[in-house]
Amino acid sequence: MFIDEATIYVKGGDGGNGCVAFRREKYVPFGGPAGGDGGKGGDVILYVDPHLNTLYRFTRQRHFRAGRGEHGRGKNQHGANGADLRVPVPPGTVVRDARTGRVLADLTEPGQAVVVARGGRGGRGNARFATPSHQAPRIAENGEPGEERILHLELKLLADVGLVGKPNAGKSTLLAAVTAARPKIAPYPFTTLQPHLGVVVLDAQTDFVLADLPGLIEGASQGRGLGHEFLRHVERTRLLIHMLDGTSEDPVGDFTTINAELAAFGHGLDRKPQLVAFNKMDLPEVRERWPGVRDALRARGYEVFPISGLTREGLQDLLWAAARRLAELPRAPEPVYEIPVFRLEDDERTFWVEREADGWRVHGKRVERIAAMTPLELEEAVHRLHRSLEAMGVLNALRAAGVQPGDTIRIGKVELVWEEES
Repeated sequence: MFIDEATIYVKGGDGGNGCVAFRREKYVPFGGPAGGDGGKGGDVILYVDPHLNTLYRFTRQRHFRAGRGEHGRGKNQHGANGADLRVPVPPGTVVRDARTGRVLADLTEPGQAVVVARGGRGGRGNARFATPSHQAPRIAENGEPGEERILHLELKLLADVGLVGKPNAGKSTLLAAVTAARPKIAPYPFTTLQPHLGVVVLDAQTDFVLADLPGLIEGASQGRGLGHEFLRHVERTRLLIHMLDGTSEDPVGDFTTINAELAAFGHGLDRKPQLVAFNKMDLPEVRERWPGVRDALRARGYEVFPISGLTREGLQDLLWAAARRLAELPRAPEPVYEIPVFRLEDDERTFWVEREADGWRVHGKRVERIAAMTPLELEEAVHRLHRSLEAMGVLNALRAAGVQPGDTIRIGKVELVWEEES
């Protein structure tokens, strides 16, 4: 089954907690703190697997979580790092943040990879907090939570040549005639409901990938018919073969309609070079119509080929012409839009205070991370959290907003109660 869109949830592994421990060995007085650090959580990584050609696996599994880091232990033993989770995707996958719509990656080359959810760092053990003036700290950190986000994956086929045209123009028949692909073929419109790929081999040095794409109708650029589900696959092709149904009452009008839809969709589709194939020349009435269609399209500057997908008449001339045009074109298609950097980070210093029905909530990446990494059962850790919030200006912001003693303060998943110092 060909699936070219999917929405998935990814979460990096949480970091392991740091440990509070002290050396307790015979003949080692005042052994000091010996709590180890927690391990780092694993990352979720998407990478290109050239053996895949669909997003079908994401219909069965939509949640992906990397391994969490192990907790630190006594005797300064650090926890092991969590295992990374590598998720394969087919070439041509565009990865977007579903919430913001930002492009995180455009994965086209085998082996190309991107970290889409980083694992949290491990919490520090109490051995890290020892100082000459504080030699027995009873403080440690929880592991940092791993990043989590919802991603939208969109597959755009990677083909050298794309077959475009109205339904029932004979695109699937042509693909079956010149490649080993076997698309479903029948004498009624909309036979092709999903794209098919095949490899055309002309000789030992000449081959290219050919894509049979679902037929277009008027209004496809606004979503009619298969609409955008088809048009996005044309974006990555380098050359188009425009198939015309020779039995149509107005082949030239069909040609104009399809090109208008390509132009309306945008993304440079109307600027892609085209060859025109006038199909079904095995029928007498089509042969009679051929001279008029040929002259009309050549007058517009197009190279037109009479073919029959059924009898294979004229196919070699068409395919060799496509190979020659491909040799003249850049190996990679022109980008249809500017791809942003893979990772777009928010300013960690930013925070804001929001009034809720039963308290207050503090938002901000850094402040939420500090709160999450504070073990509230350790008094020293709570004092350290207070000092950090004071230094960041969070406490002053709450006072300015009108917080009162007894109010509940929420920072991420942490809940605190406001108490003014006497």
